[in-house]
Amino acid sequence: MSQINFKLLHMFIAVAENKSFRQASEQLNRSQSAVSMQIKLLEDQVGAALFHRTTRRVELTAEGLQLLTHARRALGEWENGLREIREVIDIQRGTLSLACVPTIAATILPQALHAFQASYPGININLRELAAEDMLDCLRRREADFGIGPEMEGSTEFQFAPLFNDPIYALATRAFPFRKRSAVDLTELSAYPILLNSKSAALRSMLERALAVRNLQMKIKFEVEHSYTLAALAGAGLGVGILPKVALPRPVRKTMQALPIVNPTLERTVCIVSLRGQSFSPAASALTSVVHKFLKPRP
Repeated sequence: MSQINFKLLHMFIAVAENKSFRQASEQLNRSQSAVSMQIKLLEDQVGAALFHRTTRRVELTAEGLQLLTHARRALGEWENGLREIREVIDIQRGTLSLACVPTIAATILPQALHAFQASYPGININLRELAAEDMLDCLRRREADFGIGPEMEGSTEFQFAPLFNDPIYALATRAFPFRKRSAVDLTELSAYPILLNSKSAALRSMLERALAVRNLQMKIKFEVEHSYTLAALAGAGLGVGILPKVALPRPVRKTMQALPIVNPTLERTVCIVSLRGQSFSPAASALTSVVHKFLKPRP
């Protein structure tokens, strides 16, 4: 029974539906003797006669009728499976899971997703907003096709394909008298109460390294989970918020000032993140291409 293949079943269905070896052979573009031999082989494998043969027509036996039902179902499922695979390859249908850090998901990602959905309306996207460390864990568990987030040093099991560089800014009311009006020095910044995003592990590591080199310390007054909360605290005059440029409120109110941090210049590299050596599906490859095109920092 394990030797039965789809070729034999296809011939069997043709003979059953035509009720004629001759007509089946014409339909299949095979000789009548070849079709007869294949049906005989199928009967030997099944262990029962499948047709009543007369000089005028061919009729199914009871066993043949039973096999016809299952053969049609098997071939139908096979064809459906092939069609579904082809639709995935042709990016007509499927599901993608994308993990993205909130500062990107809430600002410049929607434009890229809109463009992708316009081109591939049959692809459903499951978007997961996760902090950078949680995003890496999600990718590690293969719960997302790829991620969008900052490059993380020392993460050798992941590959980071750069999208753009995102400068780090200081956001505060004008009650904080920064000496310059085009940038703020890290040394000057260390004198003020600081507001940080508690989930931004990459940004915190960057700050800590820059401070350590200069033997400086920061006075962290509040740590919050969301950038819009940080911006609200900064707007209330509770301290100086440190956040990526892409996460700055738009527009920045006239009572506020948003300045890039210099000496040293701080910036993160936003990347397409995936497990090293991972192969992307056609749909995931298409989405990364759209992301590369549309994901650019706001001026």
